[in-house]
Amino acid sequence: MGPGSGDRRILILSTRLASGYPICVMTLLGYKETGNVTKQNANRAVDIPAEPAATPPGKTVDESRVVMAITMQPPDANSWGNVHGGTIMRLADEAGGAAAIRHSRARCVTVAMDSMVFKEPVYIGDLLTIRACLTYTGRTSMEVEALIEAEDLRTGKVRNAGASHLVYVAIDDLGRPTPVPPLVLQTEEERERWRAAEERRAFRVRSRP
Repeated sequence: MGPGSGDRRILILSTRLASGYPICVMTLLGYKETGNVTKQNANRAVDIPAEPAATPPGKTVDESRVVMAITMQPPDANSWGNVHGGTIMRLADEAGGAAAIRHSRARCVTVAMDSMVFKEPVYIGDLLTIRACLTYTGRTSMEVEALIEAEDLRTGKVRNAGASHLVYVAIDDLGRPTPVPPLVLQTEEERERWRAAEERRAFRVRSRP
């Protein structure tokens, strides 16, 4: 029996992978950070574009900066009034994802949350504010820093509640990684955050199984 169209499609995929396309698979959704090929399902062949997409013009950190604030309610907390860590992580991911989408103007999926440090408890009634900004961009990936503050609205006291670094990859309408604009660094603080992000990225690469 001769090969059908499905066989040819798989053959093309295998040939191009052998020609040097790295597989791109992220941790949370079946992808990995960096690379040019997306494979969401091991049993499904994926079309590969003949030519890589062009890199968009660069953008500054301020162009995608996000500030999200929300008052913590009883459903967000345990029976002692402490807001769940998972709630804070979800909100940090939402703010970070908004910054990534604003920078790339594309759909984005979460690759990794490098760390989540809870420095102070957050209580029912606190105003939780998350400030998210890009620290690093690869070809299709972006790292976002999310700084978390909790304000007691009755006293006005603001606490540094935590921080996190999250990684996203921009994807097109077919679920394939798509290039993102380079990050234009304007201050020494932004350059320092870029250098720290490069170190975290190198550690992630070394830690892959």
